[in-house]
Formats: sequence, structure tokens, C-alpha cells
Amino acid sequence: MPKSQFVDPKFLRAKGTIHFEDIPVNQYDRTVEQEKENYSKADFMRIYRDMAIIREFETMLYLIKTTNSYNGVEYNNPGPAHLSMGQEASAVGQAYILNINDYIFGSHRSHGEILAKGLSAIEKLSDKELMDVMENFLGGKTLKAIEGKQKNPGDVKELATDFLVYGALAEIFAKENGFNKGIGGSMHAFFTPFGIYPNNAIVGGSATIAMGAALYKRSNAKDGIVIANIGDASMGRGPVWEAMMMSAMDQIKQLWEEGYNKGLPILFNIFNNQYGMGGQTRGETMGYDFLARAGAGINPAQMHAERVDGYNPLAVIEAMRRKKALLEQGEGPVLLDVVTYRMAGHSPSDASTYRTKEEMDAWAKEDVLEGYEAKMTAAGVASADEFAAIREDVKALITKVCGLAADPVVSPRIDLAKQPDAIESIMFSNQKVAKMEDRPSEMLMPKEENPRVQQIARKERWGFDKNGKPVSKNKVFQLRDGIFEAVLDKFYEDPTLIAYGEDVRDWGGAYAVYRGLTEAVPYHRFFNSPISEAAIVGSAVGYAMAGGRVIAELMYCDFLGCAGDEIFNQLSKWQSMSAGILKMPVVIRVSVGSKYGAQHSQDWTALVSHIPGLKVAFPATPYDAKGLMTAALNGTDPVIFFESQRIYDVGEQFHEGGVPTESYEIPFGEPDVKREGKDITILTIGATLYRALDAAKILQEKYNVSAEVIDARSMVPFNYDKVIESVKKTGKIIIAGDACERGSIMAEMAEKVTALAFDYLDAPPVVVGSRNWITPCYEMEKFFFPQPSTFIDAIHERIMPLEGYTPEANFTDGEMLRRSKLGV
Repeated sequence: MPKSQFVDPKFLRAKGTIHFEDIPVNQYDRTVEQEKENYSKADFMRIYRDMAIIREFETMLYLIKTTNSYNGVEYNNPGPAHLSMGQEASAVGQAYILNINDYIFGSHRSHGEILAKGLSAIEKLSDKELMDVMENFLGGKTLKAIEGKQKNPGDVKELATDFLVYGALAEIFAKENGFNKGIGGSMHAFFTPFGIYPNNAIVGGSATIAMGAALYKRSNAKDGIVIANIGDASMGRGPVWEAMMMSAMDQIKQLWEEGYNKGLPILFNIFNNQYGMGGQTRGETMGYDFLARAGAGINPAQMHAERVDGYNPLAVIEAMRRKKALLEQGEGPVLLDVVTYRMAGHSPSDASTYRTKEEMDAWAKEDVLEGYEAKMTAAGVASADEFAAIREDVKALITKVCGLAADPVVSPRIDLAKQPDAIESIMFSNQKVAKMEDRPSEMLMPKEENPRVQQIARKERWGFDKNGKPVSKNKVFQLRDGIFEAVLDKFYEDPTLIAYGEDVRDWGGAYAVYRGLTEAVPYHRFFNSPISEAAIVGSAVGYAMAGGRVIAELMYCDFLGCAGDEIFNQLSKWQSMSAGILKMPVVIRVSVGSKYGAQHSQDWTALVSHIPGLKVAFPATPYDAKGLMTAALNGTDPVIFFESQRIYDVGEQFHEGGVPTESYEIPFGEPDVKREGKDITILTIGATLYRALDAAKILQEKYNVSAEVIDARSMVPFNYDKVIESVKKTGKIIIAGDACERGSIMAEMAEKVTALAFDYLDAPPVVVGSRNWITPCYEMEKFFFPQPSTFIDAIHERIMPLEGYTPEANFTDGEMLRRSKLGV
């Protein structure tokens, strides 16, 4: 909602038409003779060699998968192998002009892309640069496995080629010398020193991530372009369209500051091989006829969309030169529809029964290697014998590398029996990094001149006045202020930090947490996103992969579902799938609603806590909110940061002296005793803290029961020591939160407490959560969310009778059985 842009009714209601430009289709028509002006014989032959390496590499994988044997090497590889035989020209053509500052992201069918981009990088890097890369990667383990086995000792580019092919294959074979120590595998292999960024098992999954990497390049003025390599079937996926729409945001050119106001440098490259798995896209599962047509729906430039013949590497190179130039000029995003065909099935077990022999034979006659060789020999570039010699050398290379990767001594697998914490140790980085890059942070004003900072300076940072009475909401430092201060501090410290989400800038965010940032933070670092939750989170993943730090807001916790894959399969997994090579400094802010009904008021802490690789926090006080957000923003792990709309305006009631003005951290995983007691422990999550305190007051005053109230503060990680210590003292525990009781994180905690403190419990732990219903309207919420009386009911029915008490809710065995039987 930028005030600078007037929405003119006269313009919008005026009569007119929309005009479209023609979309070029397979326009390349140069002969080899003409191309001799652009390529030397060595260039022409290198293109053939690179395609031949990819073809033989995948032929080897196919034979290993189907026969457990390749050219005398015996090996059983149970892992996946989605092959791209037939697509070699499209991969080599794309990579030919790219350098290491140009990043590619791929799909699950990306062996060819990895090899092509790596071979292109090897050609462009000096011997010293290549040796530095190889010697420093994984402590030199990968290099050591292939050193001394070269045909031409001392040839660094030959050594680097062996290194590339071996590192990729060792990863596919799940070996420790692989590019990701064998943890990522075939569908997740990558090698960032050559500009090869993660490939993705999720169809179209790289679209949003690559867009985030392009956002990083634009927001931080970095060189290079970014390519999202996805298949034609991915055009049916919402995140792909979200990525395209967000990449084309008008604000980038119209509102961002000078020097940053150029289009994102991203190319959506569609390897259009005509099929998903067995579904044919054009003519069956899609309706676009020509995929390149889709660009017309994204922006007036039609994404500079074009269809190119992906069976001709020279045609692809020529198109890439033009598209890269457009991106470097700031004219992105770009869409390239690359026509190709996979000769193999979706996987080696696929017999391709969904397509005819006639069709496959027709494409086989167009074979990219044979066709290229025929053109080159006809044009007198090289003889058939020279091409045969390349094929012989390539087969020797793949045979050698296959033997090394299969050898259990040369290429061991991580031994989880001897190293039981090998995977555990890479789930989180647990690092503290104040700034992701050491340079000044661009801001619009000194911090002390910010209107919100000046307003907060007039507030009371402790919730009570000198007489012990609560300070009014308008005058007290609130929970939202604590989050704001942590975020603002980090903006001034870390130049890479960006924050975005739906309606965050001029509106200040849905609950005014960001109010005051607009005046201080440049547009390219703080902006409104489209309502595209998958793109919001996916782009944060890509931005972090590229080297930056992100706060992304989803507004409501319920919207986590709209970004399910990006949170559950991308954000959570890339640190560990990379064997710790990648870092993921991303904070996803979500609010737990109240009064907004069934689709805007859910607490989904259990969903994200269940997913390995995510840290999860839920502060309930201003002091904790500032400290936990500071810790999240100083770290390099992905954090889901829950905030309750019920308590944004509460003042600090627990930390003596109030909330410090200076920056400080609260470590994740450390619960905090908010009220000491001796008779029963109440462990709370989020806003239920305050209802538990109300219940504790009633228990003390009416029943002489002393309750100790502990605020979890974070769910992952979680240190149970303080809780167990309390239970040893009280012998009883209630665990409470606003999430529905069934399958909740409270139930998980109850199970852990039972296991860890069984001998000290006088009664089983009791979970007090919301009912297993949809969230009703505000007027009925007291029957849904836990109330102070709910705690007392649970104690009376499940733990110890309270003399003279008549329960309002039913916690009896019979009622529990009835609800379970009905699923409510």
C-alpha cells in the first residue's frame, strides 16, 4: 500500500485492449559454418565431450540400477536415479556461458545439469583456483580419493573433471566423499563452489528457492544470474506460479531505491521433455499448447518468453547469451521453454508403457550426440575418428570413477554404528553470527531519530508503577515492542537482513510489530510480498542459501499450510541434507489468532515441532520476546517464531527492572519459572501462561494449593531439567497450550515427563489443551480454549480432589473415552 502510487479510477475504468507480442519458437537458424566465427574447434569438441560425459554417466547409472554392473564394475545401488538421457544438449548449452557467480538450481533429474555446470566452471577457472577449491573441500577427502589416477599427471583440469564426476557419483552412491557426504543423494546433490546449488526432489521445488537467491543478488548488489531448472510438469504447481509472480513484482523497478530498482536476475528454465512421470503435459494434463505462452500471464514483457530447440546445443547457447544479457541489464524475470525429450523412463523401473515405440524411435533418430557429430563432421570441424576418441576417453573416465565410487575402502559410507551422532550433529548449526557479511548496513536514518524508537523511549519498560499497579497499555513497553527492538537492532547490524510478508511495510504488519520500520529501512530490504505463502518461505530458503538472513512473515499460523512443502521439505532439511555446508538463517514469524474463527485461530506448534530441522519458539512476555528474537536473528538455523495475538500489548511482569534497552539473548530450549510453588507444576506454552497464573492465584486463595508455573518459551530444542526438578518437588504436573489437545506438543511433553520423572509422579501428567473442534467464533471461545477454570477442573478430576469444588468441564475417564471414540 505505497502512498506514492495513486490508484486512478479514470485510468482503470477506461475502455481499451491488451496487446501481446509474438513469442519466438525455435528461431535459431545458423549453420555450423556461420558458427565458426564464434567457436574454435576446441570449443565445438568440448561441447561434444561434455554431452558425452553426461550420456555415459547416466548410461552407467542405468546399467548399475538394472544389472548391478557397468563395464566390469559390480555395484548395487538401491537409491534413486532419475535420468535425463536425451536432454544433454539442453544442459550443456545452458551451462556453456555461465560462470561460478551464476547459480543453477535443479529438479530431481539433474545429473546432467550438475555435470554441465561443473565442466563449464572448470573450463573458466584457473589451475590455482581449481586446486584451492578441491584442496579445501571437505578437508581434501574427495580430492584424495581421485588423486594420482589421471591419464595426464599434472593436468589440473583433468584432475578437476575427475573430482567433479567422482564427487557427484559418490554422492549418488551415498558415500562420505560425495559432495554432501552421501546424505543428500541423487536428487539433492550440489556443489556451490562451482555455482551448482541444490537440486530438488519436489517437482518445481527449486522455483521459489531460486527466486530467493535472485532476490539475494538484487538486494545485495551481487554479480551473476540465477537459473531455476524445472520440468514442464511443474507448471501445474502453485509454488512455480507464485515464484514467477513474486519475481515480477512491479515494486522492484518502481519503488526500490536507485541501484536496486532492476528486475530480478532469474531465468525460469523449463526443460520441456513432454512428460511428468507418465502423464503427457501438452495435450493431456496442461492446456497451454506452447509452454512459452505462460510468460504472457506474468508481466507486460511476457517474461521475454521464448521456445528454443533443446536438441541443438548451439541454439541453446545462443538463446542463453541473449537471455543472460537481458538479466544483466535488469530486465528479468525471463522464461525459456527448452524443447527436449527423455529417452529413459521416469526412473529405471519405468517401462515407458505410456508412450509408443514409434514415438521413442522417432526421437532416437534425432539423438543429440549423433546429430551433433554428423553436423560437425559434415562441416569439416573434426573427423569421425576424433569423435570416437572422445567417446573412448569418456568411457574410460566413467569406468574409473565408477570403480572408485563403488570401492568401499576408497569411498566409505558414514558408519552410523561408529558415529551414531553423525547425522544428529548436522541437524542444527547452533552458530552465532552477528552479520552475514562484514560491510555497513544501509538504513535511512540514525536509529535514535526513528519515531517509533522515540515513542518507545517514553514507555515504562516494567509493567507496574511504583505503587504496584499495572501501567496502562498505552504507556507500557509491550510484547510487540520487544520484537520490534530486536528486529530493528539486527537491521542496523546485518546488511544482508531483509524482511517481507503480506502488508508489512506501510501498514506495519497485521499487528503493528513492524510499525516504525518503514521510516528506517530501505525498500529493497523491507517490502510487501504478494499473497504467496509458498513463495514467501521458499524465497527465504533461497536467500539464506545464497548467503543472507531473512525474516519472513506469514501473518497467521494457519497459513503455514499454504507453505507446507517450503517449511516441511525445504526450510527444515537443507542444512542437514547439505551435511552442514549450507546455513539457514531464516526466521518465519506467525501469529496464533483469537476471535477470527476456524481458519485464522489455530495453534500449529505441533506441526512444526514434529519436523526435524526446525527450531520453534513461542514467547509470552516482552522480555522473552526480545531475547528469543535476538537469539533467532543471531543464529544460523531456521526458526518458526510463534506470537499470540492475545498478548501483543502485555507489559513485562516477571523480569525485575523490566526489559533492557540494550540487546540480549535468551537461549533456545530453556524454560523459565514464572511463579514458584510446591504442590503442583504447570508447564505452559504461549499465551496460556497468563490463564495458568490466574488459576494458580485461585488455587492458592481458595484451596491453599501452591502452583509452580513454568513458561516453556521454546519447544525445539527443549531442556527438561528445570521441569523435572519441579516435578520432583511437586509430584504433579499439568501441561497447557492453546493447541488442540490431540497430537499436541503438550502430549509429547507429557510423555517425556512420564518417562523422565515416573518415580516422582503422584499422578499421570495431564494435558490441558483446546477442544478437538474447529475454532468457534469469538463469542464461544471460552468453551474452546483453556480457561483458568479448565486448569482447576483438570486438577480436581485427574490429579487431586479439591474440597468443595464443583468442576465446570468434564475430565473423567468416561468423557475422555467418549470423545476419543467420536474423534472430538
